[in-house]
Amino acid sequence: MKIKSQRDFFSGLMFLVVGLAFAYGATDYSMGAAARPGPGYFPMILSVLMAILGAVVIFTSLTIEVEGGEPVGDIAWRPLAVIVFAIALFGALLPRAGLVITVPILIIIVSAAGDEFKWLGVLISSVVLTVFSWLVFVKGLGLTIPMWPAAMGG
Repeated sequence: MKIKSQRDFFSGLMFLVVGLAFAYGATDYSMGAAARPGPGYFPMILSVLMAILGAVVIFTSLTIEVEGGEPVGDIAWRPLAVIVFAIALFGALLPRAGLVITVPILIIIVSAAGDEFKWLGVLISSVVLTVFSWLVFVKGLGLTIPMWPAAMGG
């Protein structure tokens, strides 16, 4: 069988694999019932829906000829490595350095992965995303995330 749209095929494959992986991970939690869902109910439903969506996209990529079904280009390894490194660094630094320092570091590193790095845009994004993170996670959800390094009273 010939792949008629490589982009759709690989995106569908990604959805299918991620959906199945999360469905497998959700089996560790109690499912409950539709009337009283447990902690694993919604992750399972969403991951199964994602896997079904991926299977449908894969099927259509194999059966329907689409415009723009050209091959997928080369993988951009440098930006991928920089972004994965930045996320790992964020996870390691957040408990030690606090949200106010860690979010701007993340934004600066991730912005450097692209071709159009402009300091003004990076600084504005850092401030906006730090305030937004504080509003959503600390104020809105009540999570206990340190705002400052422990040495500064965080």
